Amino acid sequence: MSHYKYHVFFCTNQRDPGEPCCDSHGAKEARDYAKQRLKALGERAADMRINAAGCLGRCELGPVIVVYPEGTWYTYVDKEDIDEIIDSHLLGGKVVKRLLLD
Repeated sequence: MSHYKYHVFFCTNQRDPGEPCCDSHGAKEARDYAKQRLKALGERAADMRINAAGCLGRCELGPVIVVYPEGTWYTYVDKEDIDEIIDSHLLGGKVVKRLLLD
């Protein structure tokens, strides 16, 4: 059993210039935004955690996050996508199909 209901890892890896990587898509800022959102939710999100990760090995699909314990992989473009993942998946228990990675 997981310590957290949901544990979300944001790839924040930075590669050499010209190589695809999540950080070139603003991954650190997206992670910081998600952390702030969960903090603002207070007790509703007390059993959820946002963390940075090194390379998750899917650079060409980036930016990417993975939600555990299910192992659900997402991509995102902006804060609205992050909000949708938080609201739908983390709070509502429904996968955001349009942002899923295969």
